[in-house]
Amino acid sequence: MDGKPTVASSIYPDCKHVDSLQVGAEFQDFVMLTLQRHGMYLQMFTSKKCQYLHGESFQGWEVKLDEPFTRTGRLSIEIAEKTKASNENWAPSGIYRKDNTWLYIQGNYEYFYVFMKQFLVKLHRAGRYKLGEIPTLQKFYLPISDAEKYGHKIVPDTDILKLFTTR
Repeated sequence: MDGKPTVASSIYPDCKHVDSLQVGAEFQDFVMLTLQRHGMYLQMFTSKKCQYLHGESFQGWEVKLDEPFTRTGRLSIEIAEKTKASNENWAPSGIYRKDNTWLYIQGNYEYFYVFMKQFLVKLHRAGRYKLGEIPTLQKFYLPISDAEKYGHKIVPDTDILKLFTTR
């Protein structure tokens, strides 16, 4: 690094990945290309203005990268966030964000799940899942075995995966 702040680090100063916005954008592209092969077309909003006014996508689908889930055996479903750890109050996010989202897509480059957002809210409110918190994020952990029951698993085609794993 040359010491200059990046856009991501100025928005989320406590994030351990200074390029988190770029990493997330690439995963969204990966999901869009994968879903297109299944006849599902996703159009993401790229400006913060549209994301705040409408949601993450025109269709009401939100995409979340969860890199470690295949190693940990659980998805980390976001429920609240802070832009920096020193903020006192949490803001509803993820499945509790008030926007047009009705489908929630989460996973990594190996595979991902498509869930009904309201069903994830019901699972969280049932209180049977372990909660987690880091300085800027609150979440609940959904075991992969339950993700298999409650979500639709999508495995990417090899040619799409090659686009994102070879550099």
